[in-house]
Amino acid sequence: MKRQKSFAIKIPDRWEIKETEVTPEQAYRDRREFLKRMGIVTLGAAAWTAFPGLLGVAQALAQTADSSPPKKIIPQGQGVDKTPAAHSITPESLVSRYNNFYEFGVQKDSIWRLASAMETKDWTLSVDGLVDKPQVLDVEKLIRQMTLEDRIYRLRCVETWSAIIPWRGFPFRDLIRMLSPKSSARYVKLKTFLDPNIAPGQKNRFWEPWPYTEGLTLEEAMHPLTFAVVGMYGHPLPPQNGAPIRLVIPWKYGFKSIKSIASIEFTEEQPEIFWQGVSPLEYDFWANVEPDKPYARWNQQFERLIGQEELVRTLPYNGYAKEVAGLYA
Repeated sequence: MKRQKSFAIKIPDRWEIKETEVTPEQAYRDRREFLKRMGIVTLGAAAWTAFPGLLGVAQALAQTADSSPPKKIIPQGQGVDKTPAAHSITPESLVSRYNNFYEFGVQKDSIWRLASAMETKDWTLSVDGLVDKPQVLDVEKLIRQMTLEDRIYRLRCVETWSAIIPWRGFPFRDLIRMLSPKSSARYVKLKTFLDPNIAPGQKNRFWEPWPYTEGLTLEEAMHPLTFAVVGMYGHPLPPQNGAPIRLVIPWKYGFKSIKSIASIEFTEEQPEIFWQGVSPLEYDFWANVEPDKPYARWNQQFERLIGQEELVRTLPYNGYAKEVAGLYA
């Protein structure tokens, strides 16, 4: 039976602002008419040859439950001079060639090449723990089920670099509701893949607590800003950016936005995350962007957008304080 679409009046969330207030129109024109291509586009033949496992995801993206043009949401962060919100979207050529993905090594400019060995076809997502129905989800089928939207978020790394990136995906809470966690569940534990044969970082640093693990409170995971991402810049995620499915949590440091998710577990106790296991005195569970809080080895009060030399002031909660500060009051 064909699914009937329903239409309703859309009341914008307070964190949604007009595109023209952040990114000049001219910035889009020079990138293959960006606004037109925020929907599904076809990658060039060379790209499909490099990442053949993305084809199934691209087909799934094209067959999503709601094929109407997705709404576009742009980053918060107004009212402070020279904040990243005043800049345009970071060029894809930089975002796809400057990556932290420690499973594949520590040299940011080589991750894209090393990660090309990761096969994402037939990717599955296991669901376990305090949930009514433990199961294994086929990610391509899951993408077809979900109503996708485009969001432009600011990403802030604990290393003090940042980017403004257009993502495609769905609110993570939509998936959580489908999975029906038990009333005793208080946290969501997420893991990525474990395969030292294709991930040299897992082999070379075998003593670290692989696979990479992250965690959120259930309240954080259910927040409307927490986004399950399956695409970027109008096409499926490439391996180095977390294919075929990742999280983006824009008010937290980037390492919380776990890539290539392979497992979701609902727990009652707070899970230990990867970086807590590696360096517990430097990394905490919350990892919220709080510029005045000393954190790890870097001064968090300023940041540098990828590809630019200028330093700009970091905003509390990465510019999303109105939306999320209440979670921690």
